[in-house]
Amino acid sequence: MALWPWILWRLVPDSGIAGRTQSAVPVAIQAAPLKSGDREVSLKVYRPMPGLGQKSHMNQSVVTNQPVSDAVRHAMAVSLRGVEELLPQDEWQRKLARSEATGVPLRIKLGLDPTAPDIHIGHTVVLNKMRQLQDLGHTVIFLIGDFTSLIGDPSGRNTTRPPLTPEQIKHNAETYYKQASLVLDPAKTEIRYNSEWSDPLGARGMIQLASRYTVARMMERNDFHDRFHGGQSIAVHEFLYPLMQGYDSVALKSDLELGGTDQKFNLLMGRHLQAEYGQEAQCILTMPLLEGLDGAEKMSKSKNNYIGISEEPNSMFAKVLSISDVLMWRWYTLLSFKSLAEIAALKAEVDAGRNPKDAKVALAKEITARFHSAAAADAAEQDFINRSKGGVPDDITELSLPLPDGAPVGIAALLKLAGLAASTGEGNRLIDGGGVRVDSGVVSDKGLKLGAGVYVVQVGKRKFARVTLA
Repeated sequence: MALWPWILWRLVPDSGIAGRTQSAVPVAIQAAPLKSGDREVSLKVYRPMPGLGQKSHMNQSVVTNQPVSDAVRHAMAVSLRGVEELLPQDEWQRKLARSEATGVPLRIKLGLDPTAPDIHIGHTVVLNKMRQLQDLGHTVIFLIGDFTSLIGDPSGRNTTRPPLTPEQIKHNAETYYKQASLVLDPAKTEIRYNSEWSDPLGARGMIQLASRYTVARMMERNDFHDRFHGGQSIAVHEFLYPLMQGYDSVALKSDLELGGTDQKFNLLMGRHLQAEYGQEAQCILTMPLLEGLDGAEKMSKSKNNYIGISEEPNSMFAKVLSISDVLMWRWYTLLSFKSLAEIAALKAEVDAGRNPKDAKVALAKEITARFHSAAAADAAEQDFINRSKGGVPDDITELSLPLPDGAPVGIAALLKLAGLAASTGEGNRLIDGGGVRVDSGVVSDKGLKLGAGVYVVQVGKRKFARVTLA
């Protein structure tokens, strides 16, 4: 699905409305309008009219007490699955009960700054939660922070983030949504950009927004506090980030905002500003950070313990199978679309003696199928079986290498030339560790030389090359 045609909305002053389409209706985003100089400016947000897959948003009235039905209890269980915090829980339950009573879906917001062009499965933990809530019938809003990316999120940072160019932001945003749509239902997802309402604020609006929070409260934030007392610089514009993220919640009238555990301060800012603008405050939900393949550190590209969602199916499948049996159940909770009852039943079978590898294979196939296809997952499983039996996969790298003066080439040098080792020294270490095979036979002699011919060279379980020496 194309990304940019989703941009159907604009946030603009009453005077000089621009960018409005025939399929959009204005909804006031604040009870009391902002003041611009001596005149009041009423800001309106445009969104699709009912009938285009969207229902009109309920009035932001005080949360009422509705009876708790089985459906609401189920929705609470889904909401709480794998979460770090849901605040306040009783308020969210009342929102769910109200939604059931009125038939009006809740508005659930997730904002992501397009700071990099791709994401790994650790990033999908919060997207999975969005999908679970989406499947309950609520409206999910995938907010791309094209404006906030210009500031840079200071969360967890000890230095100021370098700014991104508009071209970088646009490219990354397009990639983000394509990848996110592998988890979310694109037909039921509202795509928004926070530049829609942030750009029209202008200097006057920004000043007024900044007046709604104090420096003292801002310095209570851990990362700002630590940087200040550690003698590290804090740029003034970094204070604007949580304010702008909070203002997103005002513009979108969100009932719930999701984020990682490092986003709690920013999420609470949304509650504060909604109250400042006379709106019902959103609830907040934080998801834990997913442990990487090592089971110790959070998943990160820099730690090389990640699975990219655009990785090849065979690699993705094999990496999932490499995690520990203990970590597997954590991944089931945070990554699987199976119900908690199904997961509990599977775990009981393993506890009763079933091979835990069966459960791990099922998880690997589910994750691989989500980002590729069921057929690709089946093929990846077969490829893994073949490799574990010493078989050679069908799709391996084909190389033709010349023999200088027709002389045989040493095995360590060949590993380097074939891209299977970074250097001859690493090649020798791999041989010492018993990790190198030629034509399925383990190489133990570092002095081995290969003459003209065709060889299948293997390093570890997943690196293969068919090399023709001539």
